[in-house]
Amino acid sequence: MSDALSTIHLTQRQDYQFDTHFGEAVRDLVTDEPEPLGHGLGPSPVQLLCAAVGNCLSASLLFSMRKYKLAPEPLSCTVEADVGRNPNKRLRVLQMNARLTLGVPAATLAHLDRVLEQFEAFCTVTESVRQGFPVSVEVFDSTGARLK
Repeated sequence: MSDALSTIHLTQRQDYQFDTHFGEAVRDLVTDEPEPLGHGLGPSPVQLLCAAVGNCLSASLLFSMRKYKLAPEPLSCTVEADVGRNPNKRLRVLQMNARLTLGVPAATLAHLDRVLEQFEAFCTVTESVRQGFPVSVEVFDSTGARLK
């Protein structure tokens, strides 16, 4: 959540495997395409995109909750990407669905309605991705009740 430039560097290992360098403070990550192109020995670009959306939404929800001194931990999030063909027959992410789950019942959280109204607006990644395709977001509490 800063205005700084974010840079990574990729170096090919072999075939579709790459070492992804995030900088000195973060461990490198091996990425790979799934079969039949690659060997699936690391997350694919689509999985990384899902992780970025899920992580940003989770952090934004936590940020919004903490503004009201709320403790929703532990949070969890599942993101699904629908990959299919666009009108030009190219594979594209057509949409994403994110499901966030609070670690506590909603009844224990004051101001929850205000949090749920605003948290997505803080999510840099999701709001950027939405310029290309739809991202739906659902929020549930620890009892399974759908809140959004």
